[in-house]
Order: sequence, then structure tokens, then C-alpha cells
Amino acid sequence: MNSRVALVHDWLTGMRGGEKCLESMCELFPDATLFTLLHRPGHLSPAIERMAIRTSWIQRVPGRERIYRHLLPFYPAAIESFDLAGYDLVISSSHCVAKGAIAAPGATHLCYCYTPMRYAWDQYGHYFGPERLAWWSRPLIPRLIGRMRAWDVATAGRPHRYAAISRHVAARIREYYGRESDVIHPPVDLSAFAPAAGGGGYYLMVNAFAPYKRVDIAVDAFNRLGRELRIVGNGQDEARLRALAGPNVKFLGWIGPAELRAAYAGCRAFVFTAEEDFGITPVEAQASGRPVIALGRGGALETVVPHPGFPSRDASPAGGGAPTGVLFPDQTADSLVEAVRFFEAHEGDFDPAATRAAVERFDRPRYLAEFRDWVERNRDAGRR
Repeated sequence: MNSRVALVHDWLTGMRGGEKCLESMCELFPDATLFTLLHRPGHLSPAIERMAIRTSWIQRVPGRERIYRHLLPFYPAAIESFDLAGYDLVISSSHCVAKGAIAAPGATHLCYCYTPMRYAWDQYGHYFGPERLAWWSRPLIPRLIGRMRAWDVATAGRPHRYAAISRHVAARIREYYGRESDVIHPPVDLSAFAPAAGGGGYYLMVNAFAPYKRVDIAVDAFNRLGRELRIVGNGQDEARLRALAGPNVKFLGWIGPAELRAAYAGCRAFVFTAEEDFGITPVEAQASGRPVIALGRGGALETVVPHPGFPSRDASPAGGGAPTGVLFPDQTADSLVEAVRFFEAHEGDFDPAATRAAVERFDRPRYLAEFRDWVERNRDAGRR
């Protein structure tokens, strides 16, 4: 199963949701070669670091770890520069350009897609709104992103098969690429999390501070509520968020696994404001027995069973049964404030054991089995 396999991942700068999926792929294909635009050694799990890693010319750019996001227009050429001759199976792990890697003639290319390139499509405004651009770049960015979008569509036919991380992403792949996808939800190592005896007095977020995460909504809402909000993470919006935050909002940075498990188990509820492609952190919170207060869009609709008493715009496909959270309908501080107040009035309706049981279907062994089966069913697609 592991002979002549190439894994292609956009970049390797830290362990986030996509890297946790990649880690499982590395377990399934330990002898594969891992191609990536950029590698920051020492910031990935041992399972990834021990792979045979091949980087692009971006690895040689001075100051690459600081400026790599600004090199976005060069990513298509960099990903196409990889020589994949000699590999009969290419598996791209893509949220940006990895799906555009060029497999050799007769080889099979399977794409596990976290999202179509969000900067070019539905999240363009969050990344490139006028307030985020210098005056001189405002006429340039639309043209550059227009070229990226055209390349993204033109290369959508390179993978022979797609798998999406959620039904939400599968719908976007269909809309932007005109391709159908299987759905394989990402792995969550549930064995690392366990419910504790009751939550504490604080609310918790775990986020990279990317613009589309809308952490600012939570900061605004909890400034008004006066409740303690602890935020794990960092990123490009950190300075702005700290300037907005009142004394009740605590920034913890990235913390170790043991501290994170304790933070999940000890919180009153977990807060999630992003329209996320899937969202592993709400699943980790529920595995810790804690309810989730989440925006009722995107992946949260597939992972959180909403309290029926709170009005949400979209019905959740996560199923019935005991509620595991509150889904608020609008991506605004007002909507989140209303959801928190509802949660506090109905806190007794959430059972830690039932909340944990609701996410058992996302456990890591399930992912390994589903991904292995998907590859085996499609590994000859390039020769059909």
C-alpha cells in the first residue's frame, strides 16, 4: 500500500487541523515522500517530522517564515514545480494550492480537500477588505486574486477524485470546481479528552487569529457580558484583538497538550464564532463533556446538536438526541450575547456524558479506516 506514494501538503509551519489529518496520512503511508512549499522544522509532530520531506524554492527565500503569506501569487508556480515522476499515487492534502500538483501520466491523484482556496472565494472580504489593505495595494489585489481564482478553477480537474472534510466543503467544491466529493470527517483523538466533574466559571476559545475566525465578535460580546473569556491561540490579528479586549478577556497564547485538556474540561462552555470548514476544536470540547456555543453555519452544523429552544437559521444535520450546544444564527456580537444568555438560563439541559457520546463518531480510528478504504477504492482512478 505504501509503494511510490507522494503526499502533497500546502505548508508545514505548525500543528493545526490540516496537519492532524496529514499526521494520520503519514501513519497510513509511512514510506511516502512528503512535498510541501515550506517546512519549519521542529514545529510538527514526530509522525510528520520523520517523513522524507521535500520543499519548494520558497524554502530558500530569506525571512520565509515571516513573509510566506505575502508570497501567495507565487504558490501556483511553486506547487507545479514539484517533479512527481515515479510516483504512481499522489495524495494532495489541500486548503490552498496543493491540489494543483501535477501527477505523472498514468498516476492517480486523490485530493483530500479542507476547503477551496478561501482567500480567493467565500472569505475574500475577510482577508482583503479595504480596511486591511494599504492604499497602494487596493487596485492590485483584486487582479492578483482574480488570477489565483482562474488558476484554481483551471486546475480543479487535476485530481481524479476528491474527498471533502465536511458536507459544507463538498458543497463549495461542487459550486467552485464543478466536482463531486466523498465526505470523510477529520480525525479527533478522543482518547486525549475526558469529561470532568462540572465546568468552571470561564468560557473558552481555541483559535488561530486569522481574520475569518471572527474572534473580535467574541471579544466584543464578552466585554458587554462581563464574563471571563480565555482565548488560546495567536496569529495575525492578535494586536488588534488585544486592543479591543477588556480586563475579563485573557489571552493565553498556545499552550501545551496537558494544559489544553485541562482548559477544555474546566470551562463553562466553549465559544466558536467562525464559519469553519469543519472545526476540530468544538469536537474536542464536546469530547471533554463541555457544551459549545457556536455560529450555526459551516461545519458546526455537522458536529453540534443544537438546543431546540434557541432559534437557529439552519437546521442541524448533526442529528437529534440530547443537545450538546447552542447555535446562534448571525455572525454578530449581538447574536452571540443572546446565545450566551440563553445557555446560562438552560445550563442544566446539557449532560457531559451525552455530550461526549455525541462525538464518538469522529474518533481517529474511524478516520484511518475510512481514509484507507477511500484510497483503495480509487487508487486506480488515473488509469481508468
